[in-house]
Amino acid sequence: MNVKSTLYERQSGVPQFLCEEYHGRTKDYVLLIPIINEGDRIIKELERACQHRVSDCVDIVICDGGSTDGCTERERLGSLNVNTLLVKQDAGKQGAQLRMGIWWALRREYKGIITIDGNNKDSIEDVPRFIEKLEEGCDLVQGSRFIEGGQAINTPLARNISVRLIHTPIISLTAHHRFTDTTNAFRGYSAKYLRDTRVQPLRDIFMTYELLAYLSVRATQIGMKACEVPVTRAYPKKGKTPTKISFVKGNAELMKILLLNFMGKYDP
Repeated sequence: MNVKSTLYERQSGVPQFLCEEYHGRTKDYVLLIPIINEGDRIIKELERACQHRVSDCVDIVICDGGSTDGCTERERLGSLNVNTLLVKQDAGKQGAQLRMGIWWALRREYKGIITIDGNNKDSIEDVPRFIEKLEEGCDLVQGSRFIEGGQAINTPLARNISVRLIHTPIISLTAHHRFTDTTNAFRGYSAKYLRDTRVQPLRDIFMTYELLAYLSVRATQIGMKACEVPVTRAYPKKGKTPTKISFVKGNAELMKILLLNFMGKYDP
């Protein structure tokens, strides 16, 4: 495999990261998948993407937080139609991984960016629905398991209650727009939205889950168009729920982020 490796030094709003390009840009849209030690889950997700020919419509890019479990082995990713691997070598969690990916994708001049978790809970085969809405002029496309055509499978009761009765109402109130599934990271963003000076997603304040909350609300706050598309989110029937958010500390931090977002603390 012919791989182009580039180390990008840390700059304001963008962490230091290593870029391994297996291919150049081939599509108008890019799918960013932030992961860290997802093991077989990300492999199964990429296999589903191959089965449904997702790479026919997007370049698939892994935004790795520093995995050590072998899930980002170069030859295997290449065989699963991954276009590029970005490896964060700096502080921060999901927010830093997304900032790394957004900066790189905008530099490549994609028309839009789609994001999805890498734990194989989401219907990656629905990527074309996001592209369709972005092509129609939507700037924020939110995936939802709770609208017609969507499916919520084996959702833990506590998660279902918190999404429907806490997270979604607060985000909707902040955005001045009704959403139904605001914790869902399966989303699409237009490049116009991400480049707008009233947005400025590339700021070091976004280290964990702040960026997802902020980008959920900022589009409609500044008059851009938002919509939802139906997706499936399926949790395993048995075993540990695949999530990086701890029940007590993690959820308390999420609530703090929601309130700061509501008060406009992340606005430029």
